[in-house]
Amino acid sequence: MKWRRVTIAFFLGMLLSYGVGGVVLGEPVSAQTVEELKAQIADREARLGEIEREIAEFEAALQEVGAERSTLEAAIRALELERRKISADIQYTEGLITNTDLEISKLTIEINSTLRDIGENRDAIAEIIRTIDEIDDETMVEILLTNEHLSDFWTQLDDLDTIRNAVGEQVRQLQALQANLENNRAEESEKREDLVDLKDQYNGQRQVLVNNKAEKDQLLTATKNEESEYQRLLGEKKAAREQLLAEVQAIEQELQFILDPSSIPTTGTSVFRWPLDNNIITQRFGYTKFALSGAYGGSRHNGMDLGTPSGSKLYATLSGTVRDVGNTDIVPGCYSWGKWILLDHPNGLSSLYAHLSYIGVTRGQSVRTGDVIGYTGNTGYSTGPHLHWTLYVTDAVQVRQFNEFKSVTSCGAAKSPFAAVEGYLDPLDYLPPL
Repeated sequence: MKWRRVTIAFFLGMLLSYGVGGVVLGEPVSAQTVEELKAQIADREARLGEIEREIAEFEAALQEVGAERSTLEAAIRALELERRKISADIQYTEGLITNTDLEISKLTIEINSTLRDIGENRDAIAEIIRTIDEIDDETMVEILLTNEHLSDFWTQLDDLDTIRNAVGEQVRQLQALQANLENNRAEESEKREDLVDLKDQYNGQRQVLVNNKAEKDQLLTATKNEESEYQRLLGEKKAAREQLLAEVQAIEQELQFILDPSSIPTTGTSVFRWPLDNNIITQRFGYTKFALSGAYGGSRHNGMDLGTPSGSKLYATLSGTVRDVGNTDIVPGCYSWGKWILLDHPNGLSSLYAHLSYIGVTRGQSVRTGDVIGYTGNTGYSTGPHLHWTLYVTDAVQVRQFNEFKSVTSCGAAKSPFAAVEGYLDPLDYLPPL
């Protein structure tokens, strides 16, 4: 029958119009918008590359200045360089936030376009399959008898085979569209998580910048911009620090702890990651040359120092729980850790990160290896920006207020980790080689 040949031809044309042999594209406006977003992302990535180079230049300049700030001029110059470097860090983070927003917008358009394509193709295929089912109800003899010419019969059979093959191909394309949809949704979800982290990073960096200005203002106010006054303050600070060290050593000598070696990882196993992007060891654990000079009242250096500019990202070296955070600077004249974080890890070890400019975690919070938990700085007793990293046996360390051990102390109610001497470990024993 002529109408049946027309019907088959119509549905074959409909199927082909829905993209057999090629994935259906969304509306031209959406496609154009996606291309525009891609162009914006590319432009901003180029700008991010420029900012990265600026940051590298500031870091190189800070390396030349060094951590030691033996003169007021050097201290002010270093703070100004740090301000410019932190400002560039903030610009970079702002650029990443904008780019991530653009990428989310692009993915949202692509997801909506794919959903529309899937819906339209499913509807078309369903309609064509219903027609095929109706045609399949006829026997070969009935199809032969309903055609006026034998050539029409063979043409109709060929059309049916073409439609069946085309439907099969379209189903495969729909499966590809579905897979693409799932990938885009997963990527969008990941980008949204990245956006939350970037906004936290931005807030942290802004606070580092605030702290940098406050440190500079405080320094100029305290010294009256006079080198002699600066030197006098350095001397007072050093004397107060030595007194505090003696107090802490006396406290920790009284603490009792017996180490069970089987309760902690074997030395030489790389259970931790490094805490910074660029890790430069400026002082190791133990009786270093600096420690033997009397810097710690005859005691060893109880951790490892890593030289780094203020505002560097601090990463959790291993998953764990934040036992506590603190800031000894809340008590004037308490020349200790400044801002610090103590993490307890599931392997029987705990890690302290000190002299921070910003604390990005809270007590009781769970962290994963590689999470940004804060930013490095120059708080507490520090001759220049660096990260101090101490490793404890978890059972040996406790967080207490200074005045719980000694009623008269320069640190009063400030809290800090304390541990028996046997509870300190060398971080390098549990790190991969640099």
